[in-house]
Amino acid sequence: MSDTLRRQGKTIKSLLPYLWPRDSTEIRVRVVLAMAALTLAKIANVWVPLFYKDAVDALSGPGAGTEAGAGAAAAAGVMAIPVGLLLAYGGARVLSVVFQELREFLFVNVAQRAIRQVALVTFRHLHSLSLRFHLDRQTGGLSRVIERGVKGIEFVLSFMLFNIIPTLVEILMVCGVLWGLFDFWFASITLLTITAYIAFTMAITEWRLKFRRHMNESDTEANTKAIDSLLNFETVKYFGAEAHEAARYDTSLQRYERAAVRSIASLSVVNVGQGAIIATGLVAVMYMAAAGMVDGSMTIGDFVLVNTYLIQLYLPLNFLGFVYRQIRQSLTDMEDMFSMLDVPAEIRDEDDAEDLNAKDGKVEFRDVKFGYDERRPILKGVSFTVEPGKTTAIVGPSGAGKSTISRLLFRFYDVNEGAVLIDGKDLRSVKQHGVREALGIVPQDTVLFNDTVRYNIAYGRPDASEEEVTRAAKLAHIDDFIRSLPDGYETRVGERGLKLSGGEKQRVAIARTILKDPPILLFDEATSALDTATERDIQTSMREVSKGRTTLIIAHRLSTVVDADEIIVLRAGEIVERGTHADLLAEKGVYAEMWARQQSGDADD
Repeated sequence: MSDTLRRQGKTIKSLLPYLWPRDSTEIRVRVVLAMAALTLAKIANVWVPLFYKDAVDALSGPGAGTEAGAGAAAAAGVMAIPVGLLLAYGGARVLSVVFQELREFLFVNVAQRAIRQVALVTFRHLHSLSLRFHLDRQTGGLSRVIERGVKGIEFVLSFMLFNIIPTLVEILMVCGVLWGLFDFWFASITLLTITAYIAFTMAITEWRLKFRRHMNESDTEANTKAIDSLLNFETVKYFGAEAHEAARYDTSLQRYERAAVRSIASLSVVNVGQGAIIATGLVAVMYMAAAGMVDGSMTIGDFVLVNTYLIQLYLPLNFLGFVYRQIRQSLTDMEDMFSMLDVPAEIRDEDDAEDLNAKDGKVEFRDVKFGYDERRPILKGVSFTVEPGKTTAIVGPSGAGKSTISRLLFRFYDVNEGAVLIDGKDLRSVKQHGVREALGIVPQDTVLFNDTVRYNIAYGRPDASEEEVTRAAKLAHIDDFIRSLPDGYETRVGERGLKLSGGEKQRVAIARTILKDPPILLFDEATSALDTATERDIQTSMREVSKGRTTLIIAHRLSTVVDADEIIVLRAGEIVERGTHADLLAEKGVYAEMWARQQSGDADD
């Protein structure tokens, strides 16, 4: 438990700078004013029973029992004081609400700004982490961590900061009032009652958590089985397995049923225990007040006052079990989100990193050695140079390390040994943003955003004009296709661009790269998943785009690289051959063998 409290304390500490930002005087002023409004609301709340007590005493005074025959003027005089106290009572209640809402009005900007800042900082940090981190994590899981963390902050601020803690302060204020008006025992019994109530609720809630956890696990299991079964509807029908699937689903539902019964039954224990504790406290203070009335030291108003105070303190704690459980869960969710901020960025800019500002676009790999795992090297001393305006192709079997070269060029990873340079500058000595500004890529699997065609093309340069977007589409030979769509450039491409074919997505990727206008182009297996006719069309577009630019083509299909100025054959992380297409065929080595095999396959097709 102490370790849990330590972690939760660290989580709350991580949140505090967002609630008290050094760069915003306005936010700090709002926090101070909100705390002042909250304090005034609690003071008004504590005064409400006092006005109520005085009104009761006034009504139960000597004039309250006058005979019906008493003069009207006398009766009016008697009622003048209670009316004033009742108005004061009502005014105090209104002020309590006003200050409470004023606190909400003042603090809402603080809370929402903190939530936005935390989410934004986390989002930016995730983008700063290496590709290795994202390959090891599920993207959906990351988004859920942020979502739950943001909701956790909102819940903690709403309930712990403005419900639980103020109520605890109010308890101390009420105990002080009771001690001042009466004696130590009234204050101590009230404090003991509320303390016992809180301790009992927290202990039983801890005990009930296991039932709730079993409910959630069984619910998740049942839903997973149901969705899996419905997604595989045809397979279920093929094998006539409806009864089997229903039995599996019912097994999970039975577990949920048993856990739900225990959880609901245990809630009754909580309610009975809470009621017993409050009733015991009420009886004790009411007995002492009644005894005080008998010996003349207390009034009816005092009797009402102590009863009202205890009920008033009990009501906001009525949902303490739920709030306590949710706060614990919220703190856990916040901890998960803040823990991601503790993950160090594997690839980071040095403090003295300079801007790249690539102009010529010369690319060099100098004796590069690299492995995703140090026990399994991928590249074993690879060296080559792509001169400005020239085209170099890298070919080889799957697993040779071709795509690793593109990842190193984009600096998704740093080399273990050697160096990757652009225009003579080691990528580790320049800013990552400048490196990626200098590069344009058409990948094998073009993933588009679930937005319009225009948005996806303009992603290459978001500030581009409509004319520039259209020109890029024309150069990529996709403008006519886009205009044939019912909504033209405003057509939404669907999740991951699934409404477009592979060739259409590749053309969008080419248009996007044209719009970016980088000095260096990288085609990473850009046509490997396309049919022959589409491949030839895409190759034509690629050749047009590549003119005058430094181009690196990573390919499996050798037909896409025959025009390259140099072809590098990679096998098992090492360069085994290099030269032009004609030279490599003449050598009758690895490349010639690959060419013959692919030509034979194309002929069979």
